[in-house]
Amino acid sequence: MTNGDGIGDGVRDWTAPGTAPLVPEITLLLADDIHRTWSALDEEAPPFWAFAWVGGQALARHVLDHPELVRGRRVLDLASGSGLVAIAAARAGAAAVIASDTDARSRAAVGLNAALNDVVVEVVGDVLDGSDTGEELDVDLVLAGDVFYEQPMARHVERFCDEASAAGVDVVVGDPGREYLPRRRVTALGRYEVTGTADLEGGATTTTTVYRFT
Repeated sequence: MTNGDGIGDGVRDWTAPGTAPLVPEITLLLADDIHRTWSALDEEAPPFWAFAWVGGQALARHVLDHPELVRGRRVLDLASGSGLVAIAAARAGAAAVIASDTDARSRAAVGLNAALNDVVVEVVGDVLDGSDTGEELDVDLVLAGDVFYEQPMARHVERFCDEASAAGVDVVVGDPGREYLPRRRVTALGRYEVTGTADLEGGATTTTTVYRFT
């Protein structure tokens, strides 16, 4: 992946190498303060690419602890953010990993973070716009960490997961109890206590669950 137009440099300007509490074996470029970083960037959306969100941490931990979930499969990491889940899938033995995000900084961050961890991740843009299904993307598994935080996003994600499931694609999500999680559509696979989440979630520890979308 290339990080043209200075986008990759911008990611480096706001971050430093670090690790997420639940996934210490993966190095990420992380910011140290979400509020200061968001304010300084002066953008509408938070810098999802600069932090290891709890849903992604739990999902990445689950993937690393259960490599059979991804081993030998083509994996899509939906709304990838920092690329944590994509990198975990690559390290756990996925045959190929695609990371999708609408944010150009996120796509740059995924490429940089993949290089830091010496794994190969293909980075693409939006797959929630109706032009791609799991079948057309040629993947066996969709992973999505913390994607049900607001209603419009949740609607798009649920539709995409429905289409992927209809195409025979397995869908697994990580979620800390967001309001728009379709609770009747998911089955719990594992539960994780994510520490150090006061800045992101308002509490020192956040219980986060990994689900299979049904």
